[in-house]
Amino acid sequence: MLTTLRRAFSSNPSSKLEQEVARKISKTLLTSGAESLQTMPSLLSSLNSQTVQLVLSNHTLTAETCLDFFYFVKKNYQKPDLRAYIAMISKLYRSRKPDKLQKSQKFDEMRNLVNCVAVDGDLSVPVTVIASLVEGACNESKYNRDKFMEKFFDILFRVYADNKMFGEALEVFEHMAKKGLHLDERSCLIYLLALRRGGQVDSCLRFFRRMLDLNVEVTVYSLTILLDGLCKRGEVEVGRKLMEEAATKGVKANVVTYNAFIEGYFKRLDLGGVKEILKLMEKEGVASNVVTYTLLIHGFSNVGKVEEAQRVFDEMREKRIEADVYVYTSIISCNCRSGKVKRALALFDEMTDKGLIPNAHTYGALIHGVCKAGQMEAAQMLVNEMQSKGIDLNPVIFNTLIDGYCESGMVDEALRLQFVMEKKGLESDVFAYNSIASGLCKLNRKDEAKGLLFAMVERGVSPNTMSFTTLIDIYCKEGNFVEAKRVFREMEEKGNVPNIITYNALIDGYSKRGNMKEARKLKNELENRGLIPDVYTYTSLIHGECIDGKVDRALKLFNEMPHRGLVPNVVTYTALISGLSKVGKSLEAFKLYDEMKEEGITPDDTVYSLLVGSLHSANV
Repeated sequence: MLTTLRRAFSSNPSSKLEQEVARKISKTLLTSGAESLQTMPSLLSSLNSQTVQLVLSNHTLTAETCLDFFYFVKKNYQKPDLRAYIAMISKLYRSRKPDKLQKSQKFDEMRNLVNCVAVDGDLSVPVTVIASLVEGACNESKYNRDKFMEKFFDILFRVYADNKMFGEALEVFEHMAKKGLHLDERSCLIYLLALRRGGQVDSCLRFFRRMLDLNVEVTVYSLTILLDGLCKRGEVEVGRKLMEEAATKGVKANVVTYNAFIEGYFKRLDLGGVKEILKLMEKEGVASNVVTYTLLIHGFSNVGKVEEAQRVFDEMREKRIEADVYVYTSIISCNCRSGKVKRALALFDEMTDKGLIPNAHTYGALIHGVCKAGQMEAAQMLVNEMQSKGIDLNPVIFNTLIDGYCESGMVDEALRLQFVMEKKGLESDVFAYNSIASGLCKLNRKDEAKGLLFAMVERGVSPNTMSFTTLIDIYCKEGNFVEAKRVFREMEEKGNVPNIITYNALIDGYSKRGNMKEARKLKNELENRGLIPDVYTYTSLIHGECIDGKVDRALKLFNEMPHRGLVPNVVTYTALISGLSKVGKSLEAFKLYDEMKEEGITPDDTVYSLLVGSLHSANV
């Protein structure tokens, strides 16, 4: 097969007619240029692949002239074959004269032609065939021929990589290695980067090891591209071993490399691994940069280590490393998540005083913090400020505001904001719908909540677990358990897994209606699914058993809670005190009341009324 292909592409002996046509075309090109050939249709009627080859190989023609002729033929007469492309590339490479084609232009033209060879399916042939043609196009010394082949295949390797033709690129690489041609580390870097961007981390790893096997020069940049891919995939141990192996070959990790590991360990919630990397950096004398501190602050914030994030921020200041907007955004977000809104606002002012311009993420973090604190006026002020600076609201900020208004009982304001958002061309997502539906439920506007969720589905937004749970809760509160169970089944059929909140809605509904058999069954079911009952689960069951007059069962559930690591709240105590009071067990009720106060839980007026009532019941 390969022999046939080589024969098909080999140079055929030129006929006298072809040589004469080529001579006349060359003469015309020298005197008048390519465009003048338009007036010579009879001459061009004899144009064929061999003639084009002869013209391009004419040493009296400059590279620029040949290029004009090449594109003239391509545009007006016939598509050049592979030999023509290689001849033209060879001409550009061998061009030494300082003509109009400057060096950078010449390289760009070579790359453009090689790119055409790579992406044109009609020119697709095995690398060995291309090699034969390239070798035949260079009638110089072996040294010059090898240099041209190195340059040609290096460009071809890069072009294949840029076009995500990874198999073809690897074929070129292996051919160069076999022929002993120089393998450029920068080209290998481009190939690794293309693989990494294509998500082919395994191929990246295999190629890197091949580079090591062939003793191709490896730099920390190639190493870091691979390690970043491994760390993002969670394979930090494989990355660590590779880093150690590379170190034995003189390739030392830099701060970018270590940052990849820090990010990888945080992704796995492995704080011990983060500390190991920091110690290793200190040992190797690699200083942390702004990115390192940003990763640390963001990472510690995400795992709830607020004080640790603040310590890192303070350390950064001590070392006089200027914090950028990303660092400030991370530490502001960290403080907002932990409820330290005043501290977050102070940091925001500090940042702007330094001349740093907050971005949408910075405002988003701060708006989230004030919304969480119920400070909706402050949230609106921040919105006005960011809009005055030309920063428009994105879907995340809209959702944050909608949720904030709903949590503050201002559902109508949330609905207004949803209208504004959609008028701006932003579609409401399931999060926005869930927030508003939940807010409506809290205001006992259940019919509106149901209507909103039905409208959401009609508009093509798929409900999630929270959407189904809200609907189940509404039906349970209405006493419509047939619909509640139907929605529960539909939820599972559509791949949404019920969570503890879903089960709590059902248990609470059945408990309040006195159907304890079904409530107990649901508790067993959730435990069999691996879910853990929480305080709300137990409180609903205790309340239900008390309503049903089964106070002993309620007490048993109450005593079970500490063994599960659960602390009863004021509602739990009130439910049980109510149950004990109703059956005349005033001593047990008062004992529970004392225990409640010892635990630091303040009883409300309901508890006092129940206790007084229990005394009357006892006297009667």
